[in-house]
Amino acid sequence: MAGFTETAFVKKLNDLNNSSQSIQTLSLWLIHHRKHYSTIVKIWYRELLKAKDSKKKLTYMYLANDVIQNSRKKGPEYGQEFVLLLKKAFEHMSGCSEDITNSLERLLGIWDDREIYNKVQITEFKHALLLSADAQQSKKLKTNHKKSKSPSRERKKSENEVMVEVDGKLETHVHLSPHTPAGDPPEPEELIKAIQDLECNIASADEVVRQRIAQLPKEVAEVSMLSKIEDKAEAEKLSIQVNEAVCLLNAYNERLAKEMEHRKKVSAMLRDFLEVQQELLAQAEQNLEEYQEKLVKVYTVRQELKSHIQNLPDLTQLPDVTGGLQPLPSAENLFMQ
Repeated sequence: MAGFTETAFVKKLNDLNNSSQSIQTLSLWLIHHRKHYSTIVKIWYRELLKAKDSKKKLTYMYLANDVIQNSRKKGPEYGQEFVLLLKKAFEHMSGCSEDITNSLERLLGIWDDREIYNKVQITEFKHALLLSADAQQSKKLKTNHKKSKSPSRERKKSENEVMVEVDGKLETHVHLSPHTPAGDPPEPEELIKAIQDLECNIASADEVVRQRIAQLPKEVAEVSMLSKIEDKAEAEKLSIQVNEAVCLLNAYNERLAKEMEHRKKVSAMLRDFLEVQQELLAQAEQNLEEYQEKLVKVYTVRQELKSHIQNLPDLTQLPDVTGGLQPLPSAENLFMQ
């Protein structure tokens, strides 16, 4: 799967339509790249405000709904990040047509039933959605008045809006958040690099060190050999050999332990990566099956149409029904008789 970039995400948003397949496919892509959740939500909100078509805006809201609900089993990041902008999003959507407003009310009802957000938050979203155009205009005027009266306070408020508490620390979510959720699937580039690093540092495949260990004298590993020492010189020589063996084995065991940890890390990355790929594969198979069914229907219609055209009469081959008959009298001739 291609890595996440703002350009790629904006293009996918522009290509998004209101079909469930389109929304679910992009939703899975966003859940896969959820380490960029802060940037993704801000781009989503920016493109929501830029969209001119109300139906396109509604599709963006449906996308947010799919991401929020389906990412909960992976972690709360998206739900917590979206909630910072959802009230503003519903306020923005309050100026849309009645049918779109009704669709969003049904969406809020689903969130309420499934406890996606608490009652207080759902109520705030509903109030924001039901704001009239006059109320929005009045609020805008008040905001402009506050800006002209105290610009420094407004700037401070704007800065605070992008601050989120993570693990007891405030993080500024302007670029990519430094907080990466546990078990987050890696980018393909990260996975490739981790595997390459593992291949370059495999202690268990170090033939030189393994050969040195195999060639260590028996005296350094067998206590029974100590009885054969006859003088101090032999004891000191053996002591030096034992110390060298200890250093060699400690260093090699440390490398083996690091290799084991590295292998565990790569194994976890592969597991998370494969899990996402399996989800995308299932989605692709579902899309393929659906479009194959549509293709069969189109083929059937084409065959029926071809058969129908072949059964239509050829007017050029019909007999001349007027041949040899006198023409009918005109109305004038009928009345004269």
